Amino acid sequence: MCGIAGFTSKTPVDRPTEKLQGMIDMMSHRGPDAEGIFEDELVHLGHRRLSILDLTEVGNQPIQDHSGRYTMVFNGEIYNYQEIKTELKDYPFKGTGDTEMILAAYRAWGPDCLQKFNGMFALAIWDEVEQSLFIARDRLGIKPFYYARTGEDMVFASEIRSIIRSGLIPPEIDPLSLQEYLQYYSVNSPRTILKNVFQLKAGHFGVWKGGHFHQESFWEIADTRENTQNLDEVKKEVRAKLMAAVARRMISDVPLGAFLSGGIDSSAIVALMAEASSQPVHTFSVVFQEKEFDESAFSRMIAKKYRTAHHPILLRPEDFLHELEPALEAMDHPTGDGINSYVVSQATKREGFTVALSGLGGDELFAGYPVFQQYKKFKQAQSLYQVPLGLRKLGSQAAGTLVAKHKVARLQELMTVPNAQFEHLYPVFRKLFGPAEIEQLTGSYAKDFTLGRIFEPETLRKIDQLPIYSQVSVGEISTYTQNVLLRDTDQMSMAHSLEVRVPFFDHELVEYVMGIPDVLKHPSFPKQLLVESLGELLPHEVVHRKKMGFVFPWPIWMKNELKEMCEQSIARLAERDLMKGDTVKSFWQAFLSDDPQVIWMKLWMLVILDQWMLRNGI
Repeated sequence: MCGIAGFTSKTPVDRPTEKLQGMIDMMSHRGPDAEGIFEDELVHLGHRRLSILDLTEVGNQPIQDHSGRYTMVFNGEIYNYQEIKTELKDYPFKGTGDTEMILAAYRAWGPDCLQKFNGMFALAIWDEVEQSLFIARDRLGIKPFYYARTGEDMVFASEIRSIIRSGLIPPEIDPLSLQEYLQYYSVNSPRTILKNVFQLKAGHFGVWKGGHFHQESFWEIADTRENTQNLDEVKKEVRAKLMAAVARRMISDVPLGAFLSGGIDSSAIVALMAEASSQPVHTFSVVFQEKEFDESAFSRMIAKKYRTAHHPILLRPEDFLHELEPALEAMDHPTGDGINSYVVSQATKREGFTVALSGLGGDELFAGYPVFQQYKKFKQAQSLYQVPLGLRKLGSQAAGTLVAKHKVARLQELMTVPNAQFEHLYPVFRKLFGPAEIEQLTGSYAKDFTLGRIFEPETLRKIDQLPIYSQVSVGEISTYTQNVLLRDTDQMSMAHSLEVRVPFFDHELVEYVMGIPDVLKHPSFPKQLLVESLGELLPHEVVHRKKMGFVFPWPIWMKNELKEMCEQSIARLAERDLMKGDTVKSFWQAFLSDDPQVIWMKLWMLVILDQWMLRNGI
């Protein structure tokens, strides 16, 4: 796990070494163990290293193949690198890690090598002979890769702040991305909050050569085959694939542990880690003094059952307030979430661990969120969308009187979308600010906000052919999960030089689960298919416990301890050209007056945006 950065210089760049050094200095937290740069006439590559595999200097980067033709910077882990090495018998390996294997594989197979990799990765390879730069990002978008075009050239990095630090592009907020940020908690790939700064899409690679840049897909989540196995066969295969995913992610030359909340997903990961390891698994759990929110009884139950070396981390709500400022400093892209990840990662690193496995992804694959059932209800109501739009609008107004006030807009939008296709139906479930509110704030609303901005038309067609629950999985993984949860996990854990691995997002497991029909995946209790696939591994008390989770009193804090900070942010935001100042202020006053339609998260998203812009000089 590391930080990478670089740029091309077909057009000469002033003080390139200074710029490159500044870019990697901005990511020192991502790699405190070593740094390195490589410079040629047309390319400049930089690297910060967090040593996980092969702790010797042989693993330092940038790294060249034995011929000197290829030079690479790489961030991530390739879990099956030892298997791939057996196919590269003619290559004179010097080290024992995965980085050198990537170069050997690219030398042997070119871009096709990506099909062999099982892992999380973002990489850039310079070809001295072809004078070309090859870049790639893993299938599920676990590792970040940001880039910007600068005329005929390009600049890239693991973090946006490094691109800003390069001075090669003027940092400006993108008006369309701002609307997307307000609507969906974040900005979906390939866009970012900044104009002309993009994310390389998950499962894609790109090639820069001679001032021209193109990118292609090497994997698509919607490309899946229908699973025709019976239930017993499916359960057996789910367990086997998840076991393999966990075992792969336990390869490490540094101390390794696991986050354990006491819920189904993290408990499943810990149970399988214990099965795969001959040594006690180290587990980390956040515990609270407030008994009505504390889940420590369940995490202790799992720790005792699997004889883990358990590390309970006592946190008070005030601890999160205390760490708010450094967490905001660590935020590389504005997001409404992430503070929790910062505090838990900090505590884990303090215990001396560099790698931790997480249960992130179980909900997305095994229908663990309410949105799965909600989407299915509307998807199956095909007759509703055959009613003329005018009549549906009247019906939505009537239905709006039957539900809670803050849910009216969503219900009405669900009833009036053009049809029940994924492209139109799914995005409604993930909206924070509604179209009318966005127009009030910004003065306009991009009515073409559809998933067509994320997926190609052919991909959308494939998604509509998937089982209904798998359609939601695609939506969750490709939007909120990638652009909020995974991004927050990366930026907040790497702020403490901690690598987090996510077995549920092993692409072989994902491909298999996506093809399972709804009739086998439908849960009569939480994540039933996952639970039954694991047999007796999970205690009944963990599976069927009442859903808990500490809800931090953000609305109270924003009106008390954080009020001054929030008011300063709102005032600054009102003075910027991004939004209508009077409307921003009126939203704040409505929140202070306990207007039920102005929930705290909407105001927090505005505060976060200002804080991020302030810290990045925008």
